[in-house]
Amino acid sequence: MTNALKAKFAQLPNQHRMILITMIVLLALAVATWLWRAQSDAASAKGKKGGAVEVVSAVATQSDISIKLTANGTASARQTVEVRPQISATIKAVHIKEGRFVHQGDLLFTLDTRTETANHSKAQAQLAKSRADLANAERNLERQRELFQQKYISQAAYDTAQNQVDGLRGQLAVDQAAVDTSRVALSFGAITAPIAGRTGAIAVYPGSLVQPNGPALLSITQIDPINVSFTLPEREFVPLQQALARGEVPVTAVLDATNQKVRKGKLSFIDNAVDTTSGTIRLKAEFHNADNQLWPGMFVTVALSPQTLKNAITVPVQAVQTGPEKKFIYVIGEENKVNAVQVIVQLIQDGIAVIEGVAAGTRIIVEGGQNLRPGSVVTEASTGGAEAGKDSGGGKKSRKKPDQPGSSSGEKSGKAVQK
Repeated sequence: MTNALKAKFAQLPNQHRMILITMIVLLALAVATWLWRAQSDAASAKGKKGGAVEVVSAVATQSDISIKLTANGTASARQTVEVRPQISATIKAVHIKEGRFVHQGDLLFTLDTRTETANHSKAQAQLAKSRADLANAERNLERQRELFQQKYISQAAYDTAQNQVDGLRGQLAVDQAAVDTSRVALSFGAITAPIAGRTGAIAVYPGSLVQPNGPALLSITQIDPINVSFTLPEREFVPLQQALARGEVPVTAVLDATNQKVRKGKLSFIDNAVDTTSGTIRLKAEFHNADNQLWPGMFVTVALSPQTLKNAITVPVQAVQTGPEKKFIYVIGEENKVNAVQVIVQLIQDGIAVIEGVAAGTRIIVEGGQNLRPGSVVTEASTGGAEAGKDSGGGKKSRKKPDQPGSSSGEKSGKAVQK
């Protein structure tokens, strides 16, 4: 804009200037709209007049598809035991180092059991005394029986002797039980590992006073085999239950760290109730862990396939178009003319879609569908593009992950879609 025009524009009233600016904007919009419609009409006319549209096509295939479910899981110990003393005593010796692996029955601690040893000796002495008293009472009863048979003593005297023997026999049983009790208490002086596993921190040292109701001496965690806990949406409960009834359900796990091998395990637990807060059900899988790569508290990604879709029709997922009402795909018919066919999407998984509505072997449009109308004539794009389109339906199957609000341990990967 020249200086003269600027000066004239500045002299115009504000209202006139706003009108002028509005007219310029409207004119620009009209020109842009006309150009866009002209390009669209040209493309449409090209299709109607027989101009072939380049596309990438593929063939719908039929195969068995395993529905893969994935979730984020947490490794957890199969069992954890806190080691506590059974008697009040002082630590005499510690036979292990913290953080080491122990086997079931390994000696962990030795307690000072001098008091228990003395009590055991006292109980044994009392038992010996009771045996001697019983033997004397039995000899006396035998003499009393002979005298009673000869009518030298009364029935009351004989009953008194018999009662003494019976009482001493009862006392002997009490003393025997006392000896057994003291023997058990004495055995508590040697604390052994109740399970095999890895020990935690040791909280006591030689000379420490320990009590049954005091802190644990240490904990032992069993990590081989190890469990992985995870959750899945409640809609997967029935397929999981049916798969478990048929036999073992394989489960794989991958650590979140890179370059980790896939670990194989099996489903071992389905909870007996659904979490009403999140709408999920808790599960556990068991894995061998001889190399100790899985550690309690680790996050892992688990996957399992409880069911398989038999003879499913699959196409590359990008072949599925979304219409105003339903989903459809473009099918190539005679003379390379396309036709829109409505389909029902059952599953989207790892770059493929399992659909209903077309037969196996049908040629479908994978790329270029945005430029097509029913009846358009198509031609295959360059070889590189066609191969890329066909390869898009290959590979392993992995399910799309939908959001699962409230799920604490993971999300289901994949979702059966009904449209």
